[in-house]
Amino acid sequence: MTGYGKAQASFSGKKYTVEIRSVNGKTADIGFKTSQIPREFEYELRQDLIKKLQRGNIDLFISADQEEEVLENAFNVPLIKQYFKELQAIFQDMHQDVSSTDLAAALLRMPEVREVQKKEIEVPVWEELKKCIFQAVDNLDEFRLREGERLGQDLLSHINNIECYLTKAEELDPVRIVAVRKRLEDKLAGLRDDIPVDQNRLEQELIYYLEKADISEERVRLRQHCTYFKQTIGQEEFAGRKLAFISQEMGREINTLGSKAAHAGMQKYVVMMKDELEKIKEQVLNVL
Repeated sequence: MTGYGKAQASFSGKKYTVEIRSVNGKTADIGFKTSQIPREFEYELRQDLIKKLQRGNIDLFISADQEEEVLENAFNVPLIKQYFKELQAIFQDMHQDVSSTDLAAALLRMPEVREVQKKEIEVPVWEELKKCIFQAVDNLDEFRLREGERLGQDLLSHINNIECYLTKAEELDPVRIVAVRKRLEDKLAGLRDDIPVDQNRLEQELIYYLEKADISEERVRLRQHCTYFKQTIGQEEFAGRKLAFISQEMGREINTLGSKAAHAGMQKYVVMMKDELEKIKEQVLNVL
């Protein structure tokens, strides 16, 4: 979701520069950092941007530079006439003769004799500006696509590492089961001299315990999640939320593997899988 886009256009005597910036966000939070957008068009523009960009904390900047000399202010004629009459009356009462030149100079120094003409953006001008805005949006999308390709490769490399560590953990499973069984038998060996033990019942309890320690289901589900993660990256346009959910499910299976392992070698690979998964969760925040 991180990206930057810029576009420029000249019309109506002004050069407009549009910049749009996006960072990670769970929803579309759009901020207009400009006064160039007419208020009556803000809602429509916001909805169009959400439809186009989907998610992210998005800031839109627009600056306008004057390219042609345009009269931005004018004399406030009614106010000047009022000042003129009042000044004439004052000087006449004082029996003072004042030339037109002196009177004009005094009038120009009076407050608010010139007023700024604020022009609202007309619809044709807004349509041109809107085209420029969405050109910047398209450039932002191109930035996101380039970033997404790199990000996708990075995510796939972490998934491949998890599958590799899972394979190595699976290779240790037969040795782990033998070690768990031997450890239990060694603990019970010292009790047989003092406590009568039903060998059949003991075997049943061992089988039950070993079944509880079995990781076959977790291994299968974790591999399925990895496969689904890869398919989602390759097939879905806006996969961010789904990838986040898949990574959560992967975390549950890896945690269960760790709790059942009871084997130092397998625990090592579980820790390595957790490390790869944390990197995935951090990067998934950047995916739309």
